[in-house]
Formats: sequence, structure tokens, C-alpha cells
Amino acid sequence: MTTPPEICDSGCGLNATLRILSGKWKPLALFFLRDGPKRYGELKRLIQGVSDKVLIQQLKDLEADQVLVRTDYKEVPPRVDYALTPLGRSLAEAIVPLCTWGTENATEMASIFAKRDALP
Repeated sequence: MTTPPEICDSGCGLNATLRILSGKWKPLALFFLRDGPKRYGELKRLIQGVSDKVLIQQLKDLEADQVLVRTDYKEVPPRVDYALTPLGRSLAEAIVPLCTWGTENATEMASIFAKRDALP
């Protein structure tokens, strides 16, 4: 199988992956959707610190990149949920080792961040 050069330049498949994951909250949205579809409010509670505007835009981006699907049930009150596509599921599973690394190194990272944040 051949891959288009614009995807593989600068780090091979990592370039394409980072284009999809670019955005502070996208990896968290994918991570939390691994367990199944979530309504917007549930995602908002899980992703602490994100504004409505940014979360909505990043969910739209992920939908445009075909890694999640938005289902509008056309009900009153409105009910919308988000779920991973097969492509999105494979990407979300690729994020799990990063989560594990962060958990295993949390103490050291907290120390590093505290020192970095204390710099003028």
C-alpha cells in the first residue's frame, strides 16, 4: 500500500495523526468516547475546563475528520450524542498508551510542571 507523500512527510503517519488530534481537548474527547456514545453534557462534565464554544468546535472538527459521528434524535428537548467511528475507535485506542504513560509518570511530571510554572 502506498501513502500520499504529503501525509508521510515530516514524521510519516505521525503528521496525519497530529493533524486530527490538534487541539487541546480532542484527545480527551476521543478517550472518553472509547466507552461508548456520550451526550454533549456528559462530555462537557468529563472534559473539565473546556468552554462550550471550544468543545463544540473541536467536536465538529472530529466529525469532519470522520473519527466521530454526531446523532441528532430530533426530539424535544433536544437530544444529541457523539460516538466513535471505526477510524475514531482505532485512534482512541492508540491514545491509551499515552494515558498510561501520563499516569505512570504523574509525580515526575507534576514536579516538572511546578518548576516550569515558577519560572519568570
